[in-house]
Amino acid sequence: MKLPVVDTTGSVLEELTVSDDVFGVEPNRSVLHQAYVAQLANRRASSASTKSRGQVRGSTRKLRRQKGFGSARVGSSRSPVRVGGGVAHGPTPRDHAKRFPIQMRRLAIRSALSSHAIGKSLRIVRDLSPEDPKTRFVAEVLKNLQADRGVLIVCDASDVHLRRAARNVAAVSVLSSENLNVADLVDAHDVLFTEDVVSKVEDLWGTENLKPSRTRAAAIASTKDAK
Repeated sequence: MKLPVVDTTGSVLEELTVSDDVFGVEPNRSVLHQAYVAQLANRRASSASTKSRGQVRGSTRKLRRQKGFGSARVGSSRSPVRVGGGVAHGPTPRDHAKRFPIQMRRLAIRSALSSHAIGKSLRIVRDLSPEDPKTRFVAEVLKNLQADRGVLIVCDASDVHLRRAARNVAAVSVLSSENLNVADLVDAHDVLFTEDVVSKVEDLWGTENLKPSRTRAAAIASTKDAK
């Protein structure tokens, strides 16, 4: 598969041949949705918390005797029906995390990258890293590329100037190739790659890094190939 390489003005310079295993797979919408939901669930924090009648402060003594007053029966001051008492069936913190297999997550990332490549919303930008961390430079580049909303820039982890230049631009996120994730890729309308990060993405998310099969037939086949 080939992806366009553009300069900072938006002019197409050449087409770069990329790995079909990363940018040219058929997007698996089902796995992509499961990975997106799992990632958002793992980000979720349970902050709502209430105290039951056994957790609030107060005496457990019965406030008055059962009969003889002509009014309703009453227990301790911790009862949920009294002011300052506990909450009946209230929310408590819980874990919303979902387990998601690594291989499915890898497939989801490749599906998201391939979807952007098919939709021509993924571009490789040459000389995107500025010499000085100037926000104006990144803003002008995005204007030239007509990328005005939901932009995800994927660069090298050591590209400090680009990170500093882009952090004050609205609706722009900067990630390293190691931190690519499904949620940011799905939410992005445009994905911009620096030219030197393409090979790193292929090395990280290509099929060579897939877990080898543990079946007996695969083990026998690999032994025969080694001989």
